[in-house]
Amino acid sequence: MYNLDTIISLAKRRGLVFQSSEIYGGLNGCWDFGPLGVELLKNIKEEWWKAMTYREDIEGIDASILMHPRTWEASGHISQFTDPMIDNKQSKLRYRADNLIEEFIDKLRKKKKNDKADELEKKLASAKEPEDYYNLIVEYEISDPVSGSKEWTEVRHFNLMFKTFIGPVEDSSAVVYLRPESAQGIYLNFKNVMDTARQKVPFGIAQIGKAFRNEINTKNFLFRTREFEQMEMQYFVKPGTEMQWYDYWKQQRWDWYIKMGINPSSLKFKAHEKLAHYANRADDIEYFFPFGWGEIEGIHSRTDYDLSRHQEFSGKKLEYVDTVNQERFTPFVVETSGGVTRSFMAFLCDAYKEEEAPDANGKMEMRAILKFSHKLAPIKAAVFPLVNKDGMPEKAELIYKDLQKRFKVTYDTSGAIGRRYRRQDEIGTPFCITVDGQTFEDDTVTIRDRDSMVQERISSSRVTEYINEKLINC
Repeated sequence: MYNLDTIISLAKRRGLVFQSSEIYGGLNGCWDFGPLGVELLKNIKEEWWKAMTYREDIEGIDASILMHPRTWEASGHISQFTDPMIDNKQSKLRYRADNLIEEFIDKLRKKKKNDKADELEKKLASAKEPEDYYNLIVEYEISDPVSGSKEWTEVRHFNLMFKTFIGPVEDSSAVVYLRPESAQGIYLNFKNVMDTARQKVPFGIAQIGKAFRNEINTKNFLFRTREFEQMEMQYFVKPGTEMQWYDYWKQQRWDWYIKMGINPSSLKFKAHEKLAHYANRADDIEYFFPFGWGEIEGIHSRTDYDLSRHQEFSGKKLEYVDTVNQERFTPFVVETSGGVTRSFMAFLCDAYKEEEAPDANGKMEMRAILKFSHKLAPIKAAVFPLVNKDGMPEKAELIYKDLQKRFKVTYDTSGAIGRRYRRQDEIGTPFCITVDGQTFEDDTVTIRDRDSMVQERISSSRVTEYINEKLINC
C-alpha cells in the first residue's frame, strides 16, 4: 500500500485528475478529470451500465438535477440531511463534530487507551442532538487538531444541500436545490418507467448522474468531495421478498468489483449498526484506501418509505397492481448506490504497483505500473516505431490509425523503446505494439504485455483482432 500523496502525484503528472480552478489557487473539494481520467471514468460507467441494464428486469433513466422542492420535503432531506458542525474559536476552522470525535477515538487507540476509546465510541453511537456532540467534546477535552485549542462554539446542524433559485427573483418561492443524491429522480419516475417499459415487479431503474453536497470538511482526495457522480439502481419488489433480493444484489455488487480487477483482500462488507430512518437493513462495500477503510458502495433495504412519502406529498398513486393475483401494494425498494468518483479512486489505488523489472539491457530497475483491468484501462494499446526512419513510422502510423477505429490508442516516437514502455506502464496501457526491421521481412510486429512484459510476434494484419480477443476474454 502506497501513501495517498504518491497516488495524487501520479494522477496529476499523468493527466488523470487535476485540482479544480488550480490557476486561481484551487477550489476545495472539487476536481477536474484530465485526458486519461475521463477515459477511466467513462469505462467504469460503461461497465456498470452493461452489468446493471443489459438485462430484462432493469431500465435506465437520466433524471434532471433540479427537481421540484417538494421532492426534498418528502424525502426528508430538508429536515434530516444535516451534519453536526462545530467551529474552533482560535483557529476559526470548521469541523464535523462526529468526525472530530471519531479522529480522537483513533488517537486513543493508537495510544493503546482502548477502554477509554470504547467508552467514547459507545457514547458517540447514541448521540443524536447537537448538544450531545458538544458535551462529548467538552467532557473528553478534545482539542483542535491544528491549533490545539479547546475553545469551541456550540454544535449546530448544517444542511448539506446546495440551494439556488429558479427564475429572475431570488425569494423563498423560487428556491430549488442541487440534488444531493440521484435516487429521488428514480422514485418520481417509478410509474412512468413501469408503464412505458411494461415492467412488472420485481424490476429496477438505474441511473448515473451528478450529485452535490456542501460537505463541511472535504478530505482524502476524491473520497469526500462537494461534486461527485453516482451509479444508483433502485429495485422494486413485493413486500416480504426484500431480504431475498437484498442478499442477491449484495452479492452481485461484490462480484462486479472483483470482476473489474479489485483485489478481494482489499474489500469488505460493513453492516450498519445504526440504520437510517428509511432502512431495515444496510451494508457498505468498503475498500482499503491508503488512509484506511472507506465506503465505495452501499446496499440498502429502504422498505416502502420513498414511494409512500412521494405518494403522500404529491397526492399521486405510486402503487403496483398485480392483476394475476389481484393484489395492490406499494413496492419495497432494494438500493445499490455506488460512487463513480470513489470507485475511480479505488480502482486507481488498487492498480498502482511498484516492482522491479529489467530494462532494455537486462539491468533491474523499479517501474511504476497501473495494473488496471483491460476493460477499464484508459488507453488500450500504444504503437511505436522502433526508430524514426526506414519506413517504420509510416507503417506504425497505419497500424495506429486502424486500431483507432475500434479502441482508444496512442502513438509514441519519443525516446528509447524502454522509456516508452515505462511511460505506458505508468498509465496502465495493456499492450504495446512495436514496428521494427523484421516487420518488413515477414509483416509481423511485436506485442508486449504490460503485466508479464512478455513479447510475441504476430502478423500486423491480426493486431486489431488480437487486442479485441484479449479485451473480451480478460
